[in-house]
Amino acid sequence: MAKLYFYYSAMNAGKTTTLLQSAHNYRERGMRVDILTPQLDVRAGEGVISSRIGLSSPGLVFTQTTDMYRLVEDDVRQQGPLNCVLVDEAQFLTKAQVWQLSEVVDQLHIPVLCYGLRTDFQGELFEGSAALLAWADELQEIKTICHSGSKATMTVRVDDAGRALQEGPQVQIGGNERYVSVSRAEFKRVMKGEGSIDPKQAPLPLEHTESP
Repeated sequence: MAKLYFYYSAMNAGKTTTLLQSAHNYRERGMRVDILTPQLDVRAGEGVISSRIGLSSPGLVFTQTTDMYRLVEDDVRQQGPLNCVLVDEAQFLTKAQVWQLSEVVDQLHIPVLCYGLRTDFQGELFEGSAALLAWADELQEIKTICHSGSKATMTVRVDDAGRALQEGPQVQIGGNERYVSVSRAEFKRVMKGEGSIDPKQAPLPLEHTESP
C-alpha cells in the first residue's frame, strides 16, 4: 500500500544523503524513481540534488506553481510505470502541493517520500512542513546533535560573527556558513543574544554519538 512519508530534521542531519540512498536502493532493484527538487535551490546547479558527502543525482525541478500531481502523472504517461517519488527540500512545498502529492499516493498508488526541515531559523513551521506533519501517513525524524552534546531540533541562521539572526526572509538558501543545528535550549540562548556559534561546528548524526 502506497503511503506519504515525511522525513524531517534540523539542518545538516543527512536528509539529502538519505534520499539519494533511497533512490539508489530502488534503482538497484530495477525500479524507476522520480526525484523532485525546488527550482530555488541551485547550490549544486538547477535540477541537481547533491549531498554534503559528494553524492548527487539529476532531478525534476518544481516551482511554487507546479502541479505536483500533473508532473508525476505526465512522467508516468511518457516514461512508463513509476515505483517511487522522492522530494528534496520538502519544506519549500506549498500546502496545495502537499495535497497534490497525497493524490499521487491515493490515486496513482505511488509512494511519496518527502525530506525536509520542520522549522525555520525563527522556530516557525514552514508551510510545506506544516502540511506534511498534518497529512503524512508516516513521520520520521532524522536525528542530529548540537555542539552542546544534546539532540539538535532547531536551526539557527547566523551572521559572519556567528551571532543568531532574528529577522529576515524565511527562505534564504545557504549551507554550513549560514545555518547551524542546535538544541532547543541552545536556540533559546543564542536567540537572546547570549553568545555566538561557530558555523564550522557542524553537527554529527545522532546515531554516531552518545544519546543525550
